Amino acid sequence: MSQRRIPCLLIRGGTSKGAYFLADDLPADPATRDRVLLTAMGSPDPRQIDGIGGADSLTSKVAIVRPSSRPGVDVDYLFAQVVVDEPRVDIGQNCGNILAGVGPFAIERGLVSVTDDETPVRIYMENTGQIAVAKVPTPNGQVRYDGDTRIDGVPGRAAPLVIEFEDVAGSSCGALLPTGSPRDSFDGVEVTCIDNGMPVVMLRAADLGLVGDETPDELDADGRLKARLEAIRLQAGPRMNLGDVSQRTVPKMCLVSPPRTGGAMSTRTFIPHRCHTSIGVFGAVSAASAALVEGSVVADLALAGEGELRRLSVEHPTGEFSVELHLKNGELAGCGLVRTARLLFDGQVCIPAAVWEESA
Repeated sequence: MSQRRIPCLLIRGGTSKGAYFLADDLPADPATRDRVLLTAMGSPDPRQIDGIGGADSLTSKVAIVRPSSRPGVDVDYLFAQVVVDEPRVDIGQNCGNILAGVGPFAIERGLVSVTDDETPVRIYMENTGQIAVAKVPTPNGQVRYDGDTRIDGVPGRAAPLVIEFEDVAGSSCGALLPTGSPRDSFDGVEVTCIDNGMPVVMLRAADLGLVGDETPDELDADGRLKARLEAIRLQAGPRMNLGDVSQRTVPKMCLVSPPRTGGAMSTRTFIPHRCHTSIGVFGAVSAASAALVEGSVVADLALAGEGELRRLSVEHPTGEFSVELHLKNGELAGCGLVRTARLLFDGQVCIPAAVWEESA
């Protein structure tokens, strides 16, 4: 046969969309696996016309899931960002939106049995070595996708899916504040480098001559701004223990300004070279966490509330993202959030047989 068929579920997780695979259905060799993923998604091509990618970084994502052999863990999840217009697959980060689909996928594929009206799925995130617990609604013995919960960036409503995280501080960089300081300066611009699930460089929009309510299109059209952000990002990467980040999609760059619609802060996030129309899950967690760090560039302008349990609304271009942060003795101790997910397609993705030449 000239085509090889690979079982695949297409799932919207949060504000992203991805192809979900069982690890056993993909090549064990990482180089061959990446070739398969690039071909399946249609990269490199800005339209991804010859694959199932959606010509956007938010829809060119992959989840690779396997049963876990770790005590107390149900499944292992590896996230892969398939770059749209380059022949490159990045596994150096998490994706909390695609994570929202892992619990439903594990149940749909029979890796986890339904236990009650809500089934907890304990997920080991291979990219960063952390654990999340997805509480999947499963009335009548199956995953429920319809419901009344709305999240900004997704039309309509769906069933709520609660995700709780155990310690994700420093998951990529080794520490919540990987430079050892709540505030650093690159090219004369003060920043806060933080990693509470996602490496992020926080910058005040005003320090770059911006108001903070610019649209993503306006920011994407500002070549001078983007060059300045990239220069800062390249300097911050090594200081955040990420090494040379010129070919990586982390750290993200987040412009922050005072809130405008009753939230804790307003954000504009670059991922890392295009302005996100919303904000990523772990990016929102890291941004919210920065508001609670004394001396950060965010602390003085954010409305962070009080108490051991804080719910911070992170405003973004298309709405808001609420993050719950748990503190213990004044220190960050955990976080949680509500997402939704929907199964879009259950079938097989086809690739030219020559891409993966082992016998099927």
